[in-house]
Amino acid sequence: MSDSDASYDDYCASDDSDAMSGSDADEYLVLDDETYGDLAAGEDETPAVAYRSLDAADVRERQRDAVARVTAVLQIPPEEAAPLLRAHQWNVNHLNDSWFADEAGVRAKAGLEPPASDYAASTSTSRGSPQLGSESLEGKQTCQVCFEGFTRTALTNCGCGHDFCEQCWSGYLEAKVDDGPSCLDARCPHAGCATRVPESFFTNETHTKLSAASRAKHARFSWRSFVDDNPRVKWCVAPGCERAISVLSSRIGPTSAVDVACKCGAFFCWACAEDAHRPVDCATVRRWLVKNSAESENMTWILAHTKPCPKCSRPIEKSTGCMHMTCSQCKHEFCWMCLGAWATHGERTGGYYACNRYERAKSSGAPTFSEEEKKRAAAKHSLERYTHYYERWAAHGGSQRKAVADREEWETRKLRRLGDRQNTPPSQLRFIVDALAQIAECRRVLKWTYGFGYYHFEGGESAKKRFFEFAQADAEETLEHLTEAVETELETFLTETRDAAEFGAFRGKLAGLTDITHKYFDTLVVEIERGFPSVAEETETPGEPAESDRDETRRGSETTATRGPDGVIRRISRGIREAVIGNGESVASRTRSRAPDP
Repeated sequence: MSDSDASYDDYCASDDSDAMSGSDADEYLVLDDETYGDLAAGEDETPAVAYRSLDAADVRERQRDAVARVTAVLQIPPEEAAPLLRAHQWNVNHLNDSWFADEAGVRAKAGLEPPASDYAASTSTSRGSPQLGSESLEGKQTCQVCFEGFTRTALTNCGCGHDFCEQCWSGYLEAKVDDGPSCLDARCPHAGCATRVPESFFTNETHTKLSAASRAKHARFSWRSFVDDNPRVKWCVAPGCERAISVLSSRIGPTSAVDVACKCGAFFCWACAEDAHRPVDCATVRRWLVKNSAESENMTWILAHTKPCPKCSRPIEKSTGCMHMTCSQCKHEFCWMCLGAWATHGERTGGYYACNRYERAKSSGAPTFSEEEKKRAAAKHSLERYTHYYERWAAHGGSQRKAVADREEWETRKLRRLGDRQNTPPSQLRFIVDALAQIAECRRVLKWTYGFGYYHFEGGESAKKRFFEFAQADAEETLEHLTEAVETELETFLTETRDAAEFGAFRGKLAGLTDITHKYFDTLVVEIERGFPSVAEETETPGEPAESDRDETRRGSETTATRGPDGVIRRISRGIREAVIGNGESVASRTRSRAPDP
């Protein structure tokens, strides 16, 4: 891989990333109007990701900033700027361009009345400058909903001339708020009128149209709309988390599959909002998760391990060694092997533990028998294959959760204990937390390689499949060295008396293992995403080619693997083995300069 290749580390940009700072970041967040064509341009490099985790105060600040910019440029009140921005997905540049191209059309689409100067020419009611005491606005009117009389004011209509009494307005607005965020786009109650209800009708405390609880709910909908309607910002998926993630790169669109991290600790996919799953694409993840929860696997198990009763067709599982079966529903007795009536069986058919009829039918290749056996064998093979991948997917998932829990335990309790025993401040023990974080991340990657392998190598043997399985197994072995160092060696420093020199050597070793493991998985992830382009695709069919040719193919694929992209993985793997097994001081000596003195 060249230095220009995208690194796995690019996807783990911290919340304080300096990729875009200050006003540049904000400009990108609300002003950028570039399409996401960079991703579709066929570039080989995976785009680097810079993102920022925002709390509620940050979201409100950016929302106010966007409204202020629009207000300053378009010379309109904030009450009109907010709905216009929502209609344009909080993209200030897009709104400005549309406004200057067709102001009337933009106003009409958002349900805003023409400017006050234009509107005053056709009606005496001006929402832009209400005249509460004027004779032109006040007067007796009949409510168009309840038909009760009321006094008309500037607050009894949206500026469109359709007046309603205060009680009807209250009921209408309360119902709109109860409907949810759609209340932000509420229109005049009059049939066929598209005029937007002014935001002041919901927020002005001097009005009695809304209760305090409904006003608070409307305010919450209002500030959350900056995320809900903005394709460059998404909510964190963690339960109860009120933070949002903003992507600061124009190359990342709403459906770009990149992993982002929230300050709450959640790590998820930007595109599908599932748990982070790089290097596996979102479509494969969806298929795998659906399969894990689908009833189809139950039917596959039933087909593979049961047979239908010949009389009532209920599925029956064989639980003992005897071939004499009795259906628990209809009490029909039959032979498990050939499904014939048990009354016709005896010594001539082979007795209780064999069935000559079954063997004769099997050897004769009867069409019905062969078809049933093929279906059953295929179902059993499919189930065994799925079980193989699922068990390992689930095992690495459990190990990932344990690594996360261990990291939290070290951060909250064990770091201080270790610091007291080694006379070292906790700030100089962060290499332990980094190692546990790397273990959790590697477990996540390994977990999803099994979902990837299940769907991408469903056919026969191939060079890419053999290399993938080699790299996968090698990655698991590599990670075990780091895991053992944390779970076994590190714990001894909490329970035994060890001197500072031993701890310093271990610190250098663990920091080095963490760094090398990170580079290993960085290479593995990028190569999986690219589909191992340097490994020649050679599909094998059972029986073809001959054994000698197959051996030659294997030797050729191994040569390809040595010279191809996996050569990098082999070299890194060899380095970590030398560090842990052959020469325990090599990693420590290379990384001691990175570790602070005890």
